[in-house]
Amino acid sequence: MIGRPVPTQRAFVVAALGLLPAALAVLAPSVALACIVLDAGLLAAVAVDFLRAWRPGDLRVSRDVEPVLSAHRPTHVRLLVEQRPGAVGLVRGAIRDAVPADAMATGHQAPLGFEGSAVVSYRLEANRRGDLRFGDVWLRVEGPWGLCARQFAAPCEQTVKVFPDLTALTKDALALARANEDDARRRVPLRSEGREFESLREYRVGDDRRSIDWKATARRSRTMVRVHQPERNQVVLLMLDCGRHMAGEVHGRRKLDHAVDAALRVAKVSLDQGDLVGVIAFATEVKTWLPPRKGADQLRAIAQALYRVDASLEESDYGAAIDLAFSKGVKRTLVLVMTDLIDPDATQTLLKRTRRLVPRHLPLVASIFDEAVHATATATPATTLEAHRRRVAAQLEADARATVARLRDAGARVIRSTAKDFGPAAVNAYLDIKARGLL
Repeated sequence: MIGRPVPTQRAFVVAALGLLPAALAVLAPSVALACIVLDAGLLAAVAVDFLRAWRPGDLRVSRDVEPVLSAHRPTHVRLLVEQRPGAVGLVRGAIRDAVPADAMATGHQAPLGFEGSAVVSYRLEANRRGDLRFGDVWLRVEGPWGLCARQFAAPCEQTVKVFPDLTALTKDALALARANEDDARRRVPLRSEGREFESLREYRVGDDRRSIDWKATARRSRTMVRVHQPERNQVVLLMLDCGRHMAGEVHGRRKLDHAVDAALRVAKVSLDQGDLVGVIAFATEVKTWLPPRKGADQLRAIAQALYRVDASLEESDYGAAIDLAFSKGVKRTLVLVMTDLIDPDATQTLLKRTRRLVPRHLPLVASIFDEAVHATATATPATTLEAHRRRVAAQLEADARATVARLRDAGARVIRSTAKDFGPAAVNAYLDIKARGLL
């Protein structure tokens, strides 16, 4: 590959200056020959400059990027351009990286001017989970006279993984999840409501008198109470609906993306509590199935399994997913279903299977509250079209409320939260269940 010739701005300026003799040739035909010679000389100079420009084999290009990125978290990509060993001379031109369509980049196109080697760094932010595929790196290097540049692609195709934003799993983020700023949603784990004995401490005003340990009180001559903690080694099953209802967007991200983030946060907290966590992602067919296990390796396995799942425009088969998860029989399980409750027809299967789970297991249904639908349902319409939109949105809201009521009547716990608070709401619901010993 020799590349493609691209005349530079300098060549166009020289060509523009050559228009003056061409204009004189109209008045004096004897000048026409000189114009032809001048134009031929310019073309020859451009051709020679292209031939003397740096060739693809003279430059080596490489890209330095982390193999695993976090969605919606900025990172830096480095492009290294080096002259081949023994090559001497100034390299001038420009470089441009082929940024994937699912990412935003700043500074990925930059001028070049170096001898030996040069590094170009730019900012990249992936918009979605999954595989991020980079293309080749394009170079446009000028000849020594600056009349023509050689444009070619340096082979740099590369694929990196984009995981959900794992920074939400840090201790600070988990502390925020446990103590949400909204008092209406705040849940404080009451350690005394657990089932497993942890320690003894002296009685305080407000303690439940049923927790007094009379033997310890007699031995120590002061009132002592038993402190309990939530049980460990319990089973938590995270069910992610990947059907058509989770393909809708809220705040610029798919509902499934918010559900994946929430699932990872619940998994992290549950594993820290010593529980076994499993994950099943499904639509018409099961896409991912990880049986419940415990430990840090399970969190890595869950992140690896969920980073690529995507919503598909098909109906979700709750029954098939539940049958697979419980095919071998497990002990009492907290079944956290992350889905959408707007369509009452699509949730009929979920309602039927929820009734079958109770009372052997504890179902918890989590759904994203769509603020845009709520705003449309409560807005004052100014046109006929807006009135129709309000009617449809109000019907969707009414159907969702009716579905929530039926699920609760069937014995399930239901939470509906905005996309911003979806992760903390799911974590708080899990902590509340553990603190109250409901599992």
